Amino acid sequence: MHRMRTSINIFRHLLPLALLVSSSLPFAQVNAGLPTVELKTGIYRIQAEIADTPERRQVGLMNRTSMPTNSGMLFIFEEKAGHCFWMFNTKIPLSIAFIADDGKIVNIEEMQAGASNNHCPKAAVRYALEMNKQWFSERVIGPGSLISGLPKK
Repeated sequence: MHRMRTSINIFRHLLPLALLVSSSLPFAQVNAGLPTVELKTGIYRIQAEIADTPERRQVGLMNRTSMPTNSGMLFIFEEKAGHCFWMFNTKIPLSIAFIADDGKIVNIEEMQAGASNNHCPKAAVRYALEMNKQWFSERVIGPGSLISGLPKK
């Protein structure tokens, strides 16, 4: 009888911990071991994961089911070009800002989850920032707005 009581007590203490961990899983998805950088635009701060290798850029935000409000993914390319994006295996709708070397947003595109059409910059860029869909428009951030804190490659 003593052994069973001990098991029940352990279970009673572990259950709240298990519930806490499982309830935080969507948030835990956000930094999948990637380096991060804090970016700023106007009064807003963004915690962005960095995708700066071919492998990281290829995976991007695929298979994630949520992303915190002021979090995103910053794609950094070695050279300026017309880097286009699509939403293959991406489960959350996103907005993407294509950013020039001086930090100014060139253009912003709204992207539907799972869509296969391309979203491209209107000029050659080195940076692209993905955020939750309409994050930029809800904050009246558009082409010409400045993103500061971009790492230099």
